[in-house]
Amino acid sequence: MTRTTPTRPLDVEVLFPELAAYRGTTTRLHPRPGTAHVSESSVGGPMLWPAEEPWPLCDEAHSRGRGRRPADVRRYRQVLATAWTRDRASGPTGEERELLEELCREHRTPGASVTDPLPMIGLAQLYRRDVPDLPGGPDGCDLLQVFWCPFSMHGPGRYDLNLHLRWRRSWEVGEVLGLPPQPLLVGSDGFVPEPCVLHPERVLSYPFAGLLPEELCARLDTWDETREEEAEQTAGEIAARAIDYQYDLSIPPGWRIGGFASWHATDPYPMDCRTCRTPMNLLLTIDSSEWDGGSGSWKPLEDRHLPTHRSDTPTEVVVGRFGELNVFACPTDPGHPHRWSIQ
Repeated sequence: MTRTTPTRPLDVEVLFPELAAYRGTTTRLHPRPGTAHVSESSVGGPMLWPAEEPWPLCDEAHSRGRGRRPADVRRYRQVLATAWTRDRASGPTGEERELLEELCREHRTPGASVTDPLPMIGLAQLYRRDVPDLPGGPDGCDLLQVFWCPFSMHGPGRYDLNLHLRWRRSWEVGEVLGLPPQPLLVGSDGFVPEPCVLHPERVLSYPFAGLLPEELCARLDTWDETREEEAEQTAGEIAARAIDYQYDLSIPPGWRIGGFASWHATDPYPMDCRTCRTPMNLLLTIDSSEWDGGSGSWKPLEDRHLPTHRSDTPTEVVVGRFGELNVFACPTDPGHPHRWSIQ
């Protein structure tokens, strides 16, 4: 089933013709629960990983001996989903609540060392043939595979993620690894993705307002403020929520490839390649939700009948405090190390 983004509530280029010079595209991935094959793009699905190649490991020193079991995380979600589907009014039964409580319990790995090899979790794999805005990888690579450590205890502040990206040429893979290693424990259930198939859709996108020329940014801010004041004056009416540039007309929410990064949580800062100093392009956005109350105008037509609180988190991935992870790549040499920012 395809996913179709609704027409924008306003034509932003009619309002601000100069935005045409900054117009770009992004591919919304529209992940939805489902079973994918290793030959298909997916989130949380099987990886096209050579049987003879070592699986990515986190080798940074950090505590890894306490957390939830990945199998418990998945079982918890299944029990809860079944309960809500069966009876939205009362939810889980008493017996199910006891099981859910048990599945939430943290466990320990006795004798675990801070440097024990820790298998990373396969987060996503993307074939260039499936995703229009996915750039080619180094040396003709057509497949991007994304992994992360299931603990956010890296870097100087001990709160950073450890992300690993692997480009490969899919046609060179022979025997595929049948049973990838899995971490015994995870620091948070948000590190465990639900298997999802993708429904890529290319849409128009415009830069974050703070990165546009100062005069244009000021006009956009003024327009947003005026719309908000008008909405307040019509409070209680159906159209009371203000349509604004950031949430409705520029950058779509959810998992996507290419386009422009949002800087709504921090001030924009340079994202230059640390190898050649070239300004980097947005490669991938990993989002905690596909839409929310503020960005609901992007909700696909095929999903418009679904309640937001039950349908906006199909991957179950959580970035930081329910934010988004923007991954950047060097346009000069895609083999240069990637960078990322959490918003």
